Amino acid sequence: MQRKLAAILAADVVGYSHLMEMDEAGTLARLKCTRKQVIEPKIAVSGGRVVKLIGDGMLVEFPSVVDAVTCAVEIQRAINDQHNAKLPPNERLELRIGINLGDVIVDGEDIYGDGVNIAARLERLCQPGGVLISGTAFDQVERKLDVAFEFLGSQKVKNIETPVRLYRVPIGMDGSRGHPILVNKTHRAFLLVAVAAVLLLLAGGVLVWKGLRSDTGPKTELASATKMALPLPDKPSVAVLPFTNMSSDSEQHFADGMTDDLITDLSKVAGLFVIARNSTFVYQGKSVKIAQVAQDLGVRYVLEGSVQRAGDRIRVNAQLIDALTGGHLWADRFDGTVADVFSLQDAFVRKIVEALAVKLTMQEKQEIARAKTDSLAAKEAFDEGWSLVIRMNAKDNAAALVPLKRAIELDPEYGRAYAALAMVLFRGFDYSWLQELGMNGNQSYDLASHYLDEARKYPTSLLHTVAVHGLLYDGRGPEARAEAGQAIALDPNDPEGHIMMAWALTIGGRPTEALNFIAAAIRLNPNYPSYYALAHGVALFAAGDVERASVVLDEGFKRNPQALMLLPPLASTLALLDRRKEAHEKLLIWRPGVSQLNLENLADSYNFPFRWEREHASVRERLIDGLRIAGLPPDLNVSTLMTELNSDDPFRRLITTKRLGWFGPAAAPAVPMLIAALQDEAVREEAVKSLGKIGPKAKAAIPALTAIQNESLIGSFAKEALVEIGDN
Repeated sequence: MQRKLAAILAADVVGYSHLMEMDEAGTLARLKCTRKQVIEPKIAVSGGRVVKLIGDGMLVEFPSVVDAVTCAVEIQRAINDQHNAKLPPNERLELRIGINLGDVIVDGEDIYGDGVNIAARLERLCQPGGVLISGTAFDQVERKLDVAFEFLGSQKVKNIETPVRLYRVPIGMDGSRGHPILVNKTHRAFLLVAVAAVLLLLAGGVLVWKGLRSDTGPKTELASATKMALPLPDKPSVAVLPFTNMSSDSEQHFADGMTDDLITDLSKVAGLFVIARNSTFVYQGKSVKIAQVAQDLGVRYVLEGSVQRAGDRIRVNAQLIDALTGGHLWADRFDGTVADVFSLQDAFVRKIVEALAVKLTMQEKQEIARAKTDSLAAKEAFDEGWSLVIRMNAKDNAAALVPLKRAIELDPEYGRAYAALAMVLFRGFDYSWLQELGMNGNQSYDLASHYLDEARKYPTSLLHTVAVHGLLYDGRGPEARAEAGQAIALDPNDPEGHIMMAWALTIGGRPTEALNFIAAAIRLNPNYPSYYALAHGVALFAAGDVERASVVLDEGFKRNPQALMLLPPLASTLALLDRRKEAHEKLLIWRPGVSQLNLENLADSYNFPFRWEREHASVRERLIDGLRIAGLPPDLNVSTLMTELNSDDPFRRLITTKRLGWFGPAAAPAVPMLIAALQDEAVREEAVKSLGKIGPKAKAAIPALTAIQNESLIGSFAKEALVEIGDN
């Protein structure tokens, strides 16, 4: 292993990711032209050697620090004079340059070691268009260049134990030529005299326009706490924007996967408030201001970055911005191999948490580690599948099976992939997306249960969220609530855990509590998917607020007209509010072209996703009754049904008695006729059930129902009806 002392120059382009996003072809062309016409000739003249180029950056070795500093200044001057002066501000290339003198390891044409690392760290600390040098470099050039270097103090830099002295090479602007120049000691003295003279003039009041001057330079737009669409949480709040993919389109999954992993990991930190993926990915591919993102989502901090991949090499840039002050809490750049991506993500999470002054608990560290795989190929397969899962439509849901299955083939212990597979199959069952899956309900449910059992061997927070599905199908509310509670404990910022807890509470007769968890989910995911509206509307319905339920379901459908799952409960609520025509129209959107006869029978084939606990099953029955009313001919109402109750046809009387119950309290005028129908053997059972559905408005039926409550066949129905009516 060969070592030597060398002067190292590290440089990169400021805001390169943004320039590429705005004009990829033009930016690349300007960069190549600048390198060929300016940078490389200056390096050659100064005796430097380009060690390597990395995207927009470069590493250069010089035999002398004097040569390195002189070259750096000449490069900055030439770029500004020959290129930037002719371009509009949004097209200019500005370099940051860091220079260090240190010991390096030579490996063929490449060099490594702290000497290189310090130069790279200085480059990142340097101001745009400037040159920053280390103390070891300064010691060699202080008396050899007639320059008044500016000492910036000592600073601790990454992976270097001893703080590094920092010196800025002062570069001024030549007013006649408009290019950077070195400010030497004589020039500096002259400037001091000139400044003193100006201060005297100001003190004497010569500049009478003092109060009229305005700042015309560009200012960073700041977010305002008073303009937040949602109140700021009482803990550090973060939105992670989709990382810009600086590679080919085929690498989009890689960039998206990195973003998703950061959100997933950060969401497990109880001390943070982290916006969900759905709500940040709406900004993908858009030119958006940090302040606007913060105000839209109600957060203080925004993380943004870019990913560039070329074969096995990657470069990742990231920065955490305080939207209220415009300050950068943390920024870093990583250059390495794809295999390093796992350690990179861990490092980013650790640094973000540290920047926000939050401490990771041991449980949080363990949960973050548990969700990962050691196989890069398995991770990429999972990222591809997960990007389809979260689109929440039948076609993409089914398409996710292939990459997710590939993920578990590549890593048979990938717990999160097993849980995701179970979620895909449960959703197919939930929302009748079975045709796209190519299986029936039993097959979907059984296969989902199989993957869920596999996921339990390698538990993650996602496992507990998905497990709630299977328990809700069976009406096992207490167990479902326990699983949802575990999911939230392990991943407090995952809105899905909150939504599943809401369902578990709703079916257990606790809809008011459910509404609190729905509110939490929506706050974490302001651009929430349609099934949040389903959970919200049904919880409101269960709480007795049918009017508000109809509004929530209708707004959800207007936001996403493809969300047909919202139409049955929406039609039900509208029908129960006596808005029969609107309810009828919703059913025809749900099942276009269906005949009136089939429309009346739609409720019997409707599969509500979850089963209520037995003692609260009347809520589900009420929802189905509203759907039944929506399917009836619009001219069929309580009044016409009361007339038909006198029919000579026993079958017609039976159907009429049952239909009156569908109208619930609105059928109160029919109570006397239903009491009389208790004597009619053909309709007796349905009359009891209908009186129960009418509820407290059927109190006149209490004596008649009490009289038959001990009869062998009808008695159990009579007791249930008395409970619903409110017999104390």
